[in-house]
Amino acid sequence: MKKLLSRPVVSWAFYDWANSAFATTIMAGFFPIFFKQYWSAGADVTVSTFRLGLANSIASLTIAMLAPVLGAIADASAKKKSFLGFFACLGILMTAGLFMVGQGNWQFAILLYVGASLGFLGGNIFYDSLIHSVSREEDLDRVSALGFALGYLGGGLLFAFNVTLTLKPEWFGLADAAEAVRWSFLSVAVWWALFAIPLFRYVKEPPTASAHSQVNAIRGGFRQLRQTFSQIRRMRVIALFLCAYWLYIDGVDTIVVMAVDYGLSLGFAPESLIIALLITQFVGFPAALVFGHIGARLGPKTGIYIALVVYLAVTLWGAYLQTEQQFYVLAAVLGLVQGGIQSLSRSLYARIIPADQAAEFFGFYGLLGKFAAIIGPALVGTVSYLSGSPRIAILSIAVLFIAGGLLLTLVDVEEGRRNALLASSSNPSPETGGKPSV
Repeated sequence: MKKLLSRPVVSWAFYDWANSAFATTIMAGFFPIFFKQYWSAGADVTVSTFRLGLANSIASLTIAMLAPVLGAIADASAKKKSFLGFFACLGILMTAGLFMVGQGNWQFAILLYVGASLGFLGGNIFYDSLIHSVSREEDLDRVSALGFALGYLGGGLLFAFNVTLTLKPEWFGLADAAEAVRWSFLSVAVWWALFAIPLFRYVKEPPTASAHSQVNAIRGGFRQLRQTFSQIRRMRVIALFLCAYWLYIDGVDTIVVMAVDYGLSLGFAPESLIIALLITQFVGFPAALVFGHIGARLGPKTGIYIALVVYLAVTLWGAYLQTEQQFYVLAAVLGLVQGGIQSLSRSLYARIIPADQAAEFFGFYGLLGKFAAIIGPALVGTVSYLSGSPRIAILSIAVLFIAGGLLLTLVDVEEGRRNALLASSSNPSPETGGKPSV
């Protein structure tokens, strides 16, 4: 426990606390609503939805395309913290800029939101890969879980404050809810910047074996990227896990992005859906820590299976929801496993990839994460259209959890670890000199 709570580990985990405020307050909470009602005031609902969807797609696709390349360059130059710093600054500055956008100026709002999303999504690639710099292999599950747990807690605390700020603006000397939301955007930028500082101060990357110019690092990055494509094709365990992860995380993300729409289709009040989101956040904090211990004792695969079983039960239960109180309970159950499946997936993947190519391999991991929630929403929409029932449509998500779980049974973690160690020792890098950095 003392090693788990060391300064580098806690400093690394606090970046999750820092940037999760963007995911909760802005991406999931206020931006979609404020964009429709304030920045797109007067526009048809379908038009504002198209604009917001386009913004999310641009940000996700840009990072999906750049992620493996950026990771390869960061590995070749041992500059993960530098790349993380660039993307964090981008996200923080663009988020702060939302405070200044006037009513009706949806174009500027979209531009800043895309920039902030790029900073958030791009930074996570290098943040994830730095887990090898702070954790021993036997602690990966707990360390990964600590990051997600602090993310749920930190993001939830600031979101709760901002919800209060918006509902009771007069308590804070503000004119109305619109002004409160704008101040909420600024609070996210300050929170993100403040709590990112420990990582940059106390997390150390292994020193480079030799100096390399930026041009050589970029060339080496592209060369390494080609080699990694070949490695993934040869390393069966990694390929199987990435396929399994893509399927079940698509189901997880589909529930996240469709939950509010599903609740509204059942006639639940928007305020109730915000409360449900807060419940998920605060339940997710201790639950992620518990899953870290489950992964350390029983193995990350076992923990993921437990989460998948719960998700299957939630999918079945969700089809029969009748009241807002039941929706709250469902949100609490989701909070029990959402952070767990994410953290254990990250730690399992960290075990089976070469440590000296962590940023690049996490780039591929991030790529699949950005392309998640593609099959699920289309599946739900198609079934809803054909059946005429949102309740039947929500059941279709179960297919993704079942398929992902079946593929996961083929993933041999021990074989993956052996292959990762062999790959690290046979491919010297400027970061580690060919030795595993775990």
